[in-house]
Amino acid sequence: MTGSTSSAPDRRSGAPRLTRADLDALPNYVPGRSPADLARELGLPEAIKLASNEVPYGLLPGVAEAVTEAVTEAHRYPDMGVLALRSALAERYGVDAERIATGCGSVALAEHLVRATCLPGDEVVYSWRSFEAYPIIAATSGATSVRVPNDAGHGHDLAAMAAAVTDRTRLIFVCNPNNPTGTSLRRAELDRFLGTVPDDVLVVLDEAYREFVTDPEVPDGLVTYGDRPNVVVLRTLSKAWGLAGLRIGFLVGQPEVAATVRKVVTPFSASLAAQAGALAALAEADEMRRRCALVVAERDRMIEALRKRLPAGPAGAGGAGSGGVPESQANFVWLPLGDASVPFAQACEARGIIVRPFAGEGVRVTIGTPAENDAFLAAADSVL
Repeated sequence: MTGSTSSAPDRRSGAPRLTRADLDALPNYVPGRSPADLARELGLPEAIKLASNEVPYGLLPGVAEAVTEAVTEAHRYPDMGVLALRSALAERYGVDAERIATGCGSVALAEHLVRATCLPGDEVVYSWRSFEAYPIIAATSGATSVRVPNDAGHGHDLAAMAAAVTDRTRLIFVCNPNNPTGTSLRRAELDRFLGTVPDDVLVVLDEAYREFVTDPEVPDGLVTYGDRPNVVVLRTLSKAWGLAGLRIGFLVGQPEVAATVRKVVTPFSASLAAQAGALAALAEADEMRRRCALVVAERDRMIEALRKRLPAGPAGAGGAGSGGVPESQANFVWLPLGDASVPFAQACEARGIIVRPFAGEGVRVTIGTPAENDAFLAAADSVL
C-alpha cells in the first residue's frame, strides 16, 4: 500500500536467504560411488563396491516375486499402519506390535526419534566417529550435537559419554556394533552405562548390524534391554536381510514412544514394495543366517590378512589388536590409516575397487564375496 511501512527485508541489496544459514557447514551424507560409473570411467568390465555395507549375495528367495506382485497395485497407497509387517516383526522378535514403528530404513527412524524428543537447543550425545548421519539428523532437527571422542580402541568411551550428559540431554545414540569402526560394547559395560543415564533421557541402541554379531558377550538389545522404559532398539532390513534398495527399518520401544514416532513418520513412507519384500524376506530367516555365516567367515579372514599387512602404531593401541585393525562384529572392517585414508581409497578406486574413506581417520571396507575380498587384498598390497 502506498505510504505504508514494512518490516520485510530490502531485497534490492541481493538475493534473500531462503534456507537456514547454520546448515551451510553441515557435511553431506556420502553414499558409496556407483560401480557402474567407475567401471565406465576406467574402461573396466566391472568394478567392485565395498563401500556401503551391503550383503553381496542378492535378494533372499521369494523377495523379487513378492515385490513384482506388489507393484501391480502401485496405483494404490500402501498400508500406512504397516500392520502386516509389524505383526510379522512382533512375532519374530517376541514383542507386542504396539511397540514397533517402521520407517524408511533405521536412519529415518533415528531422525524421527530426535524429532520426537528434542526441541531446538536440546542435546543429542553420540560417540565420534560413529554413524555419519547422527550429526546431520541432530542439526536438521535444531538439536545440539555432543560428540564424545572414541577411545583408543576405536570404540565408544561410555564413561565419557555418561559424563557428557547434562540437563539439556534428551537422547543418546549408542551404535553397537559401531559404524564405521566395527567395534562393539559388551554387556557389563552397557549395564554400567545404562545405570548412570537419567530416566528422562532416551537411549537409542542402534543395532543395524546385529545379525553379524558372534561374540556372546555382546548383548542383543531387544532381549537384554528391550523392557527398559528409556531404551529404544533400532534394527534394519537393509543389511543382513538384503533389502538396502527397498528402505525398511524398524524400532522397538515402549508403546508410548513407538506411538509418538508413528505420528511423525512421513505418511506412506513404507512403500507397497518395501512392505511386501520385507514380509517375504522375514520368511527366509534360515537362508539369511546362512549368508551371514559366509560374511562372518570372510570377515575373520580379512581381519587376519589385514593385520599382517598393516604395521602396529598409535592408532592401533588400546586393545585394537595386532596391526591396528580392530575386531569387528559387523560386516565390514576398519583400517585406521589416519592421513593416508583418502589416498589409500583413491588408489583402490584407480584399481576398480570402491571403499569408504573418512578423511584423517580411517577406511571402512565392506566384506564382499571371497573373490571380491581377494581383489581388495591384492589392491591393498600394491598400495601399502
